[in-house]
Amino acid sequence: MTTVRPRVHPAVWGFDRAAGRYEHGRPDYPAAAIRRLGTALHIGPGTTTVELGAGTGKFTRAWMRLGSAILAVEPIPGMRRQFARAVPTVPILPGTAESIPLPDGFADAVVAAQAFHWFRPGPALAEIRRVLRPGGGLGLVWNRPRPDAGASWLGDLHRIVRPLWDRATPSDRHTAWKAYWASGRSGFGPLHEAVVPHTQLMTRDQLPDRILSLSRVALLPARQQAELAGRIREFAETHPALRGRRVIRYPYRTHLYWSYRRPDRSKRSGQIGR
Repeated sequence: MTTVRPRVHPAVWGFDRAAGRYEHGRPDYPAAAIRRLGTALHIGPGTTTVELGAGTGKFTRAWMRLGSAILAVEPIPGMRRQFARAVPTVPILPGTAESIPLPDGFADAVVAAQAFHWFRPGPALAEIRRVLRPGGGLGLVWNRPRPDAGASWLGDLHRIVRPLWDRATPSDRHTAWKAYWASGRSGFGPLHEAVVPHTQLMTRDQLPDRILSLSRVALLPARQQAELAGRIREFAETHPALRGRRVIRYPYRTHLYWSYRRPDRSKRSGQIGR
């Protein structure tokens, strides 16, 4: 039997090899951000959420506190295996944002954390609209490092890995989807935004995994990955701001976006988008 690889950006396949590093090195999500987005999307007990690009379940574990039933979708096998170990009570299905293996009107909300920039916005938003109930909401989340937060070492680290970082997440991928939204073709209402400060507390041995969990870095040959990991370990041991520290404070801003599904144009009556 031939297994067909789902259609995703080629760089995303790096996560198949880096799933363990992703789980070990990536940050969680602040409770304030979860509460803010949950309130905006009217999520609580008795509701159903679909999470796209669920990865290893970092966001899932935080979202579970709201009491919503969750069903996760993730295209990469290595990530699904990590997810199943970390969140065994939540079903996870193979699939993509452009081909969600769920029926029409299944969910009250769809969420995607650290993922939507990999999606093709047109096909993905059409598919998300399909699985949302009338008036349902879409929530998008990103943890983004903030080297301006008094952590001078973070800027120095980024200069070491900048060429790889840019290749892993080209800067325009984080903004291109907004242009599609602004075009009026999204099928959703106005886009709302909030920002919540966040700090990841990590040990020094987590720092290499934070960098090596970048998708295209994970696609590098093993020798290059080992060399980069060695440089980052040396950086953590010798940088004046980190030397001797058992715990590193890695600062982020958690960006939240949300919007509501517009009613189908063919329907002149019925529930309207919130």
